[in-house]
Order: sequence, then C-alpha cells, then structure tokens
Amino acid sequence: MKALLKELPTLTAHMAGETLMLYLATSKEAISSVLVADRGQVQMPVYFVSKALSRSEANYTPMEKLVYALVHTARRLCRYFQAHPIVVLNDQPIRQVLYKPEVSGRLAKWAIELGEHEINFSPRTAVKGQILADYLAETTVEIEESKESITTEPLEIQPWELYTDGACGPEGSGVGLVLTSPEGEEHTYMLRFAFTATNNESEYEELLSRMRIAQQLGIKCLDAYVDSQIVANQVNGLFEAHDASIQSYLELVQKMIEEFDMFGLTQVPRGQNKKADALSKLAALAFDHLGKNVWVEQLTQKSIDEKSTVAPIEEESPNWMTPILQFLVEGMLPTDEKEARKVRIKAPMYNLVDEALYRKSFLGPSLLCIGPNQVKEVLKEINEGYCALHSSYRTIAAKVMRIRYYWPTIHKDAAEVVRTCQSCQ
Repeated sequence: MKALLKELPTLTAHMAGETLMLYLATSKEAISSVLVADRGQVQMPVYFVSKALSRSEANYTPMEKLVYALVHTARRLCRYFQAHPIVVLNDQPIRQVLYKPEVSGRLAKWAIELGEHEINFSPRTAVKGQILADYLAETTVEIEESKESITTEPLEIQPWELYTDGACGPEGSGVGLVLTSPEGEEHTYMLRFAFTATNNESEYEELLSRMRIAQQLGIKCLDAYVDSQIVANQVNGLFEAHDASIQSYLELVQKMIEEFDMFGLTQVPRGQNKKADALSKLAALAFDHLGKNVWVEQLTQKSIDEKSTVAPIEEESPNWMTPILQFLVEGMLPTDEKEARKVRIKAPMYNLVDEALYRKSFLGPSLLCIGPNQVKEVLKEINEGYCALHSSYRTIAAKVMRIRYYWPTIHKDAAEVVRTCQSCQ
C-alpha cells in the first residue's frame, strides 16, 4: 500500500483527460468507492473514499445508498470529476433511478448535483476494483464500532404536559395554557373569545384548541391538567353533561382523544395552575408567572358551531396542465410530434402530490400549479385585494412565486392585469 501511495503523484500527472472508472460499495452502516485508471490489463487505484453513515443515513434504501456513495465521492474528488470523464461500473440500474421523470426528494437533488459532471454508467463485467470498494465498506464499520460501542435500549415515550384554565368576566371571556415538552421547554399561549362563553365552555374551548395544536405539532402522547373538577370528571366519564352545549363539547373532545396514542386529563389544585390562571385572567399580579413569549389568538365562533364551507373553484378542462398530467399518470403523449417532444422535456420538472401538480424548484419549495380560473382569482387578490399592491407586473409575478403558485404565463398575465387596472395607471 505504501508503494502504491508513492506512485500516485506520478500516476495522476500522466492521466490528464483520461477516462477513469469508479467502483461503488455499500453496507448497512457505511459507503465506499474506489477510483481507478485502466492501464491495459491492470487497473491502477487513484483514490479511495469511505464514510460511516449517520443513523438517519443508515435508513436509506440500498439504491439511495449507492447514489449517495456516488454523490459523496463527487464532492470529495471534485477535481477528478471536473477534469476527467467518469464511468461508474455497477450491477444496479443507477442511471434509470436518477433520471426517471417521477423522481423526487433527495434523489432529485442528487441528480441535479451530479448533472455538472460527465458521468457514464456501465455494467460491471469483472470484479477487480470492486473487491477494494467492498473491503473499505466492511472495514469502515469495524473502525467506527471499535471507537464506540452503542447499546440500544427501549425508549420510554415521555408525554407532553398541558395546563389550561378559563375565565369569564364582564369585559369578555378568555383562556390560557402552558404546554411543556418532555425536555422541559414551555410554550405559553392565550385565547380571547369574540363570543359569549361560560367558564365551563371557556375550559372546553381551551382544551380543544390545545389538542388541535398538539396534533399539528405531531404530539401523540399528552397529559392535560385543568383546575375545573366538572370538566375533568365529565371527560373521564365520572360526571354526566346535561346542558346541550356542554354535551356537544364533550362529544367533540372524546372524538379528538381517539386520535392520540395516549391521553390523560387530570384535575389539579388552582395553586399548581398559576401560569394558566394568570393568562386567563390577565391579572397584573399574575404576570410574574408568565414566560417571555405569549401568543394571542382570537376565535370568532364556537368550535361546536357549524362552519360554512367554501365551494372550490372549478377549472376549465383541458388546460395547460392536462398534457403533463396525462403523461405523468397514464404515460400518454399528444399525437403531434412537436407537442409530444415538449411534454417529454417539461415532464421531469413536475411531480404529483396528492393528485395535485407541482413544479419543482431548485432553490425553494415546490410551486402549486393552477389553472386559468384560479389564476384570475390569485391575480385579482394580489393586485386589488385586502393587501392590494397596485405595483408593476414584475412585483406581482414575484409575489405569486413567493406564495408558491405557478403557471407558464405568469409575467404575461400580470402585465395584462396592470394594463387593465385603472388604479395602476
């Protein structure tokens, strides 16, 4: 090995512009690669690269690990990849996986990153350098294991703690809460009601609001604490609810409890609920118990009231998205050759998420594609709505992209809106 390392500078000096071959290997916890130069019947190693995978990287699929090995090698040996054509020798369909139209996520990012290099893929006909790559992948894991022995123990799931309290006064109703993570981080929150509510209704509104926030945060284990004996016992089934509105609240709470893996509701003395009590009453002396960040939200109607639904905007069919959707879903192409070629070129820039078409973005999140009817509403709201811009068409187009909408004629349609708007003249 020492003799080979002494020969590497001389070998590198004589291979300018030469095609190099790359062997990849993966294991459960490591990736490795060997870059070689073909010298007739002999393959001369140029560079070795290996990496122990982190816990998240170890969960990659075998194909993702192979692609990641190629990406990691291209990053480490950038000067070789920029100066030489690279031929990847492997028995897996890496090229087909990287460049298929529906590829997304990390594979799509890696495909873009590898696109700057001249990389070709060829079937592996002989092992040769593959033996070295496999050896590196095995020894890398052994080295990492010798550094630190990892013992896995069953993890005990710690629930979040929720303290709530409601209050009703002559100037209005409100509730406060303190949500504490298993690590001890506190989140304080306050709700003001724009409707009339009793103390018990305020307690239920607070409990329902916090359960919704917990679900949005992905919390599956929650211990809630309230100082209302009636609410705690009604939810736990010890008391019955006779009032119609309280019965509706109770049914809604029980329905939401089913969405948690573990949920508990306990009554605590008012002295142990000072922070939530201070939030609900907004008493001057109670602000000593508050944290630095207190968020205020206003509810306009009760949770048990029926909410009005807004009819979705119906799109004209067909529209500009129709050919792309047909190609991505059914593989159908237009009969015209020119149009079919355009669709094939454009299709890799789009993907489907929950039956909605999104355009991929290199520097930000994907953009939701919308049709002509929605385009009119979006442009009208941006230019003439509540936060009316009445600016240039370039500013309007940039605003459309920032709110994550896309259609091919954004600038043209924005210019037409500005031209026809009297306030913009």
